[in-house]
Amino acid sequence: MLCATVLRMKISELKAGATNVELEGTITEKSDPREVITKYGKRLNVADAVISDDSGSIAISLWEDNINLVNVGDKVKVTNGYVSEFKGNPQLSTGKYGKIEVVGKGE
Repeated sequence: MLCATVLRMKISELKAGATNVELEGTITEKSDPREVITKYGKRLNVADAVISDDSGSIAISLWEDNINLVNVGDKVKVTNGYVSEFKGNPQLSTGKYGKIEVVGKGE
């Protein structure tokens, strides 16, 4: 029997190229959404946000439905995320197979 264990990570441990990221943190910043055109020609809405825990913070992109799901102050859980690099800085994404969920609403 094969058993995969997902370890909850701290933001300070994240490096570009990390996959299967699972962490909890608080949304500390969130920009207004903007429309982008993907390399496939699809129009999508995206908002930039920052997620923080007791070890640090990292940028996260919120796409489409996730934009209205989270607000500043919300505690969120990211499952099956990955870390890429954007403009020289690490950035957390949920992509097609990951998920972000609110586990505690901000005030």
